[in-house]
Amino acid sequence: MLRCWFAVLFASILGAENWPSYRGPQGSGVSSGPAPWRWNADASSGPVQNVLWRTPIPGLGHASPIVWGNRLFVATAVRTKGEAPLRVGLYGDGGSADDNAEQSWKLFCLDRATGRVVWERTAKTGMPRAARHPKATHANTTLATDGRHLIAFFGSEGLFAYDLTGRLLWQQDLGVLDMTPADDRTLSWGFASSPIVAGDKVIVQCDAKSGSFLAAYGLADGKLLWKTDRSAVSLGSWGTPGVWGDLVVCNGYPFVAGYDVATGRERWRVPAGGDVPVPVPFFANGLIYVAQAHGQASPLIAIRPNGEVAWREERNGAYLSTPVAYQGKIYSVTSAGVLKAYEGLTGRKLYEQRLGTGAYTASPIAAGGRVYVVSEEGEVSVVAAGPEFRVLAKNPLGEITLATPAVADGTLYFRTRREILAIRD
Repeated sequence: MLRCWFAVLFASILGAENWPSYRGPQGSGVSSGPAPWRWNADASSGPVQNVLWRTPIPGLGHASPIVWGNRLFVATAVRTKGEAPLRVGLYGDGGSADDNAEQSWKLFCLDRATGRVVWERTAKTGMPRAARHPKATHANTTLATDGRHLIAFFGSEGLFAYDLTGRLLWQQDLGVLDMTPADDRTLSWGFASSPIVAGDKVIVQCDAKSGSFLAAYGLADGKLLWKTDRSAVSLGSWGTPGVWGDLVVCNGYPFVAGYDVATGRERWRVPAGGDVPVPVPFFANGLIYVAQAHGQASPLIAIRPNGEVAWREERNGAYLSTPVAYQGKIYSVTSAGVLKAYEGLTGRKLYEQRLGTGAYTASPIAAGGRVYVVSEEGEVSVVAAGPEFRVLAKNPLGEITLATPAVADGTLYFRTRREILAIRD
């Protein structure tokens, strides 16, 4: 009875904020509302505090949770036999993970108030068509929704559309989408670019060892609307495309490129230097920001919508995580946990400070005047937004975490190695 009462109470205070895709509204990583900044989800370090609920999610996945209304959605890959290996930390060798056994690619729908599993669906079961990086998973990509359609993109395993009750609407096989770094095309690192819902289209960036392309499919029926070859533009990217109005921007090497949403026609290219591009292009202050790292350069580039470069910093990009633009500043974290802040309009560095030891993969998000940065070991540093470095709190999740968190209506949602956590004051 108490659980039912609480669910009704929680549902009654839910606002209109949604987190519909990777990094939330328009891929910004920013919530317009508040968020808790102190909690403890690790019972071994003291009393558990401000944990609303926690729900186990089987399998292994770095797909972030997304939120629409009173539902939370997340994707995972469940190995049929044994536990999928995951190697975290800072290392440089680039072999593939020993995880080519049969998998089931699944979607889970949870009730936001209680964490109860409302439904689960299996999109596909079979042997993976491509290997993956030891730090990656077979479910790297985050779901996307417009409130009616739920899009799942599992790379080589296909593109799927459901309604929010879990009914399959359509699916498409896009072929083998196996990615590799530019300096060794024999490696196999898998796929990580999430789908984007843009009006009546689903846009997917499909960079691979050969035959890279950008494509748009009809949201209602899955019909291919246009397909643009990217072989000459990019040797590959794991990044999700950014969409603003009639412009699609794709990170890549050796170019960042802009395309027309309606036709897929390429509009412009900007030279770039990081040969393993992962971060997502993001928009703020009237500019498009693109970060890269690895290889000979690690640029952070500010681009006007017409393709002109406003400014660029050649050695201050990011490798795995996407920076967040918030209140006129840009916050970027390196894989080794160094947080850097810049003026968004000029690129002037405000500070550069180490948050902690270990590795950082999840992208930072911002809410309530604070920036949230998650380490792979599950420590969340809460930093005051502004020109001066000030850590407000360090909160443990108690488990390995590589997925970027979501936030909506004052609740933080973290996807850890084994569960979804809801954090609320």
